[in-house]
Amino acid sequence: MNTDLSQLPVAVIGSGPVGLAAAAHLLERGLTPVIFEAGDAPAAAVRRWGHIRLFSPWQYDVDAAARRLLARTGWQEPDAETLPTGAELLEQYLLPLAAVPAIRNALHTDSEVVAVSREGLDKTRTGGRDTTPFLVRVRNADGTTADHRVRAVIDASGTWNSPNPLGSAGLAAPGEAAAYASGFITAPLPDIVGRDRARFGGKHVLVVGAGHSAANTLLALGELAEQEPETRISWAIRRSSAASVYGGGDLDGLPARGALGSRLRTLVEEGRITLHTSFTITGFKSADTLTVVGATPCGETQLDVDLLVPATGFRPNLDMLREVRLDLDPAVEAPRALGPLIDPEFHSCGTVTPHGARLLSHPEKDFYIVGMKSYGRAPTFLMATGYEQVRSIAAALAGDQKAADDVELVLPETGVCSTDLGGSCDTVSSCGTDAGAAQADQGDSACCGVPEPAAAAPVDSCCSVPEPAAAAPADSCCSAPEPAAATPAADSCCAAPEPAFLGIPTGLEHGRSGERGN
Repeated sequence: MNTDLSQLPVAVIGSGPVGLAAAAHLLERGLTPVIFEAGDAPAAAVRRWGHIRLFSPWQYDVDAAARRLLARTGWQEPDAETLPTGAELLEQYLLPLAAVPAIRNALHTDSEVVAVSREGLDKTRTGGRDTTPFLVRVRNADGTTADHRVRAVIDASGTWNSPNPLGSAGLAAPGEAAAYASGFITAPLPDIVGRDRARFGGKHVLVVGAGHSAANTLLALGELAEQEPETRISWAIRRSSAASVYGGGDLDGLPARGALGSRLRTLVEEGRITLHTSFTITGFKSADTLTVVGATPCGETQLDVDLLVPATGFRPNLDMLREVRLDLDPAVEAPRALGPLIDPEFHSCGTVTPHGARLLSHPEKDFYIVGMKSYGRAPTFLMATGYEQVRSIAAALAGDQKAADDVELVLPETGVCSTDLGGSCDTVSSCGTDAGAAQADQGDSACCGVPEPAAAAPVDSCCSVPEPAAAAPADSCCSAPEPAAATPAADSCCAAPEPAFLGIPTGLEHGRSGERGN
């Protein structure tokens, strides 16, 4: 069937913030969007984390084309400096945007995209490919499927439904699937002080992960524990230090994010959260409680908990794109040209070089992955980045290459990177709980639990924290010196000087390699 591609709509997969922004930009360019949303309502994934407050204020959360579209309806824009929750983002911005007639008429809910291909051509066929319509196969709520012919595809489906596994090497740990099936492992970002409160109150909860999702979850648990003191909180990370989670404090360009890290650090130092560093999960045993088996530098450790909250990030689900010719970075699984710019080996904290259609393109002409999914396995993404992505792509699809190439992105100083001036301490060489944490619940086999305040750390202790009034033994490997003590000698193994927090401007390279001194 010969069809003028220009007469076909552009498919937008997902109706979250970036997907709806894509539709707004397409409409502004005179193009027709057709939007497929797997959930039963617009921005269904946002509703799942509606209780979470964003780090960025409204000025960074509203897309420019969406603002212009909403302005025609009499929409009142929220205060630019206010920090919305996910629910407020949904109710005050996304739902009004989805209700604009031009978008409402293009939006199909309960419509899960299960495959994208070219009409009549599998991945191996080249002849006429660029002039052949895309075929988007959609599964409806009743289980039936329908094929839609479109001129271009913008995949803004996100990563919410594809959390990373809890085991090492990118793989699920033995027993992980059974632990999920038994209800011991929750969904990411549960509403701990809201609708899920009864599930967590009075329980021993382990949070696994070292990102902002982990921090939000731990702070919510801390709030719950103040009201229900029997609630116990443990936190396990693979790193030897939580400094990068605590972030830039007052130097963070997004003050709410800096405050979050500072509050979390206080909870750990006060012993209300037991932090297990250098902890790699190697297995799960499900019985009356969940036994989490972990490898540490001091040997195998087991933690018995009632619930585990995963906060290990997400990864893109590429199954529906098997018949699309993709060019992905082999490490990050982002578009190849974008991958090196966001690789967490060199970047973190939201640093980003402005990028648009050219960097997001694939060998499959007029196919783009945008939003959180465009970052692949890179952990940090800001909505404003996605808005600029789709502005550029809409311009390219409309034939305005100059506007597509003229990318610009103004973001706050991210400033959440930190460095431990001790240098060698940021390696997987210590074990147990961080300084100031309460005694770890690891049984007699605990190598590095924190001793009772009145007891000095044994001379051969690996990682224990001495009584505040006592100086660290000369041959102690990882003990923390008294705050008033002189800076440890240069050859000290793991002395713990106060971390220095760095506010790093957007665009500068930093990340894991910087932590290793590369």
